[in-house]
Amino acid sequence: MTHRPLISIGVVAAALVLAADQGSKYWVLNVLDLEGLGTLVLLPVLSLTMVWNRGVTFGLLNSLGPYGAPALGVGALLVVVALGIWLTRAERPLVAGAIGAIAGGAVGNVIDRLRYGAVVDFIHAHAFGWSWYVFNVADAAIVCGVAALLLDGLRTRRPDDRLAGAG
Repeated sequence: MTHRPLISIGVVAAALVLAADQGSKYWVLNVLDLEGLGTLVLLPVLSLTMVWNRGVTFGLLNSLGPYGAPALGVGALLVVVALGIWLTRAERPLVAGAIGAIAGGAVGNVIDRLRYGAVVDFIHAHAFGWSWYVFNVADAAIVCGVAALLLDGLRTRRPDDRLAGAG
């Protein structure tokens, strides 16, 4: 497979993730008014809960103050540029799609930081007293993209490659 179709796979994946992310955030903010509701229980294990995340994944670096959103936004855009370069070198459709999903998610969260100074998080999974962090479609795409890249890396590794690093 040539690189041009693979780049297209990554770009389409990024566009789909970005559209789903921004569309879902628009819906929870402007149609559902989740900010006014606070929490909406969908299932015993799933709620929509409004959270403004001023940090990065899982609220890390939440204490950066007024410079946090711009600094994290610039950092994320640099990651997207690096992902774009990686996409041009992708050799498998899974890798191209995963890179696109990560890039689309990163751009979606950067848009939030620029518009609101924080990322809109609203998906809350919980069960039996256990509660996961509140996240969004972009975060889910980033995690799934990274998982796909890790699985692809394990799948394509040859036994000789593992022994070469053990010397």
